[in-house]
Amino acid sequence: MSEEKITEAIRNRLLYFDGGMGSILISHGLDPSENSAEWNVSHPDVISSVHRDYIAAGADIITTNTFSAGPLRSDDYKLHINAGIEIAFKAVASAGRKIYVAFDIGPCGKMLRPYGDLAFEDAVDIYKAVINAADLSKVDLVLLETFGECLETKAAVIAVKESCSLPLFVSNTYDGQCRMLTGTTPEAMAAMLEGLRVDAIGCNCSVGPAQMAETVRRLAAATSLPVFANPNAGLPGQDGDGNFIYDMSADEFTDYTSGYIKFGISALGGCCGTTPEYIEKTVLKTSGMSPVKRNIKRSAVISSWAQCVHIGEKPLIIGERINPTGKPKLKDALRRGDIDYLINEAVSQQDAGAHVLDINVGLPEISEPEVIKEAVERIQAVTVLPLQIDTVDPAALEKALRAYAGKPLINSVNGKESSMSEVFPLAAKYGGAVIALTLDENGIPSSARERADIAAKIVREAEKYGIDRENIIVDPLALTVSSDPNSARVTLEAVDLIKKELGVAVSLGVSNISFGLPNREWVNSAFYAEALEHGLDLAIINPLSVEMMKTYRAHMLLHGLDEGCAEYISFASGHQIVQTEQSGQARTSAKETSGKKVSLENAVIAGMKDRSAEAARELLEFLSPAEIIEEHIIPALNAVGSDFEKNKMFLPQLLMSAESATAAFEEVKAVMPSGESGKGDFIIATVHGDLHDIGKNIVKTMLQSYGFNVIDLGKDVPPERVLEAVISNNVKIVGLSALMTTTVPSMKETIELLKSKVPDAYVIVGGAVLTEETAEMIGADAYAADAMATVKLAEKYYG
Repeated sequence: MSEEKITEAIRNRLLYFDGGMGSILISHGLDPSENSAEWNVSHPDVISSVHRDYIAAGADIITTNTFSAGPLRSDDYKLHINAGIEIAFKAVASAGRKIYVAFDIGPCGKMLRPYGDLAFEDAVDIYKAVINAADLSKVDLVLLETFGECLETKAAVIAVKESCSLPLFVSNTYDGQCRMLTGTTPEAMAAMLEGLRVDAIGCNCSVGPAQMAETVRRLAAATSLPVFANPNAGLPGQDGDGNFIYDMSADEFTDYTSGYIKFGISALGGCCGTTPEYIEKTVLKTSGMSPVKRNIKRSAVISSWAQCVHIGEKPLIIGERINPTGKPKLKDALRRGDIDYLINEAVSQQDAGAHVLDINVGLPEISEPEVIKEAVERIQAVTVLPLQIDTVDPAALEKALRAYAGKPLINSVNGKESSMSEVFPLAAKYGGAVIALTLDENGIPSSARERADIAAKIVREAEKYGIDRENIIVDPLALTVSSDPNSARVTLEAVDLIKKELGVAVSLGVSNISFGLPNREWVNSAFYAEALEHGLDLAIINPLSVEMMKTYRAHMLLHGLDEGCAEYISFASGHQIVQTEQSGQARTSAKETSGKKVSLENAVIAGMKDRSAEAARELLEFLSPAEIIEEHIIPALNAVGSDFEKNKMFLPQLLMSAESATAAFEEVKAVMPSGESGKGDFIIATVHGDLHDIGKNIVKTMLQSYGFNVIDLGKDVPPERVLEAVISNNVKIVGLSALMTTTVPSMKETIELLKSKVPDAYVIVGGAVLTEETAEMIGADAYAADAMATVKLAEKYYG
């Protein structure tokens, strides 16, 4: 009888991961400044003992001690990786039962562009180097865990998928509000990872089981994949002797995690602070239980890094304005490489009510693959909306799909064999819902029946690539009535047939119906209303068109899809009805902003870096530097900060706005008198032993955008180096960051040294493992939960 594979086992019964490793190694003498993976070589007996203890406790999956091994952390990472795999392999070989070995890979510690300085393909290469360094013949699966950012998760998944064929489990870290570091929800992550065809998804670290419960529930409700959870042993605290501990006992931990079973979870384990005792008690309490069967409603889902959009639940709008067809200003912007113009169009359409944004940059005189990649990267950083990748160039499509943070909508495939053979492999590899056009080698059929038949052929072919029909959205093609008066009727008949016979969602490029006619919006809005009545799911329209949005808002209202009439009332109150002088007929006027100059405030809020710098230069012609900072840059940042605190904006948008404000501030600072070029100095560092600088860099960017001069000491900074910087620069406000619980003692040591030598030093601390209570215990003057909180503390200090 063949051995049960991990992908089968996790669907058949409840499995158990092991628990924490780092906290146990510290009890054996690991210094927080050491890379724990080095102990695979220097202390193999200790690592082996931990593995054996977890096996004895009942763990089914043992993770290799390779989480921190990689080319950015050590030149000897290959040695550390294979030593770690060998230790785990030998430990499970003597277990007397089947134990699975998971090759454990953690995040690289850098943020990807545009938020950080690491290019996407460079991140892919880093993870490929890790995979290629390992002897994978001795492991059963690859485990990506503790990933806090959507795009880095995707880079790691692609690297694994392109380097080996092992099962892949992916675990992300979420806060108590069920969001990842950059604001990604469990539903958005599940959509992307399921599209990328990983084998199981989960969550680990950051919080304890009580705070993780809602994330687990939402993950399990969002995917048909097996779901697993490895929470910390509660929240970090301090015992009576000043040692850092987690506040939840093994019994309490088990009481919470056993409650996950009702969500349909497939595997349980632990992360920081957990020990074999925690796993043993979890196994004893849940032994004999089986995962609860989940009834997942299957529907087409697309996602951005921030949110999901479910196709078919209600009519949706795809904003059509980022498409050069018939748009001279957009064509000119593309030729000039002015991506800020595209960003302005994206933000305008989002504000107008679009649910998805079409991205088409197809011009013969530009490099479409490179331009669409840049457009996708920069637009997705400033909008929460999913994107529709719109191109007929397979190379451009792959570039865009690869760099996209989420599960996109792909526009398009058609019934030609050449089209399906090019598009479907890419959709299958990168995940995405696909718009299917009802045309083939014979062109566009004249009858609804023939168009429905082409749609059926496309659906059948997609299924050969493993693409389910819910991920196919059929466009039966609206042709202009100016050349065929029956085209609208045929298209609507095709909508009816396709929805009835195939049960798939339907989309239309609505404005095609009116080509060649005057006052096209009259025709477009009337046709749109009819199509909605026939069950149209997605419409590619201009959301800045008041006529089209009148039709949409009224339809939603009349069909009971607008709770409390709120969206209609909001829309109607934003427009004024006026009388035309010529005919006396009513028309609606709307403010047209597209293509016009954007104010500095709007450029900062929208995250348009180049336009922010340009606007600042323009304002310098008639305003003083101080006036620009106080009346334009700071109010814009405060507006962004307010939306961030209200969860109306998230970290990626906050960072892009900060970058834009910094660009404007640099223009202003260049003409300011000496000594007036900033709000004050600020020293920042990641403490000794901690190699993660993501949080520190985010805070640095925000401080700089507000005009502070940041002295960045880097990561893994000894206490003495911080003290030296305080004294030599005569700067007494310091920000200290720590991501790992094991390095909080280093933070405490740094604070104690600073206070002993510079008693009036003002120390702000922050990081994923810290709380206000912990900050007080280690002697900090203030705790900052996020970057905006640090800015406010700095302003108060210098105020």
